[in-house]
Amino acid sequence: MATEPVRKGRRLNRGTVLRTERLTPHMIRVVLGGEGLAGFGAGAFTDHYVKLLFPQPGVEYPEPFDMEKVRAEMPRDQWPSVRTYTVRAWDPDAVELTIDFVHHGDKGIAGPWAASVRPGEEIFFNGPGGAYAPSADAGWHLLVGDESALPAIAASLERIPAGAPARVFIEVAGPEEEQDLRAPAGTELVWLHRNGGQVGDLLVEAVQKLDFPEGDVHAFVHGEANFVKALRRHLRVDRGLPMERLSISGYWRRGRDEDGWQSSKRDWNREVEEEEARALS
Repeated sequence: MATEPVRKGRRLNRGTVLRTERLTPHMIRVVLGGEGLAGFGAGAFTDHYVKLLFPQPGVEYPEPFDMEKVRAEMPRDQWPSVRTYTVRAWDPDAVELTIDFVHHGDKGIAGPWAASVRPGEEIFFNGPGGAYAPSADAGWHLLVGDESALPAIAASLERIPAGAPARVFIEVAGPEEEQDLRAPAGTELVWLHRNGGQVGDLLVEAVQKLDFPEGDVHAFVHGEANFVKALRRHLRVDRGLPMERLSISGYWRRGRDEDGWQSSKRDWNREVEEEEARALS
């Protein structure tokens, strides 16, 4: 059931903002288009992602923009900030790329950009990468995530074969953050409202209590790293699922920005794998 991953490439894409929409109080949709997206290669996976490049304030960059030249000739602190976001949808006929952003006021880089950007503005990005799509051979599907994984879960629901059972748990801040998602018959979708609690606690509890249907599961579990770690241990050790039936990874980690998380993610993953190996031995 595992899908061969496609890693992010060096291709530099340029997107022009076509329109924006506030989906919920804390989720903003940005639709990109323009000639710079010709040949954009998304479509095989439902967790496709791109690396958005946000210029440093007050820094002038070469024209035309060349990230390789920036890396070679400019100090590291002048390089654009990189933020990773899931492709919510890609329409190759309309040449429109949809990305959904979680927005928490002035905090961060990408959320404030999505809240203030206007049609006609441009953004550069690398990608797409990706590794997961719902397997047509699975007996049933399990999709679990917080707000950061919501775009990928929504895209995945649209690709699950009709009639294939799916159990879906999505944790959001409160009922006002729920979205109207398209899902095939056979899907049981549960919205969990955090209401000020710790991110992921409700997801861990829900999956631990879930009565697994019969048949081989194909699972997608993404979001904050600490609850992902807890669920990975539960699924691998307690439920006995092999890794080839899991797409599971931390998109972010409490107390870290993306730069800090990405720089420590490899060591984090190694520690998780070592703990898991000891538990399974």
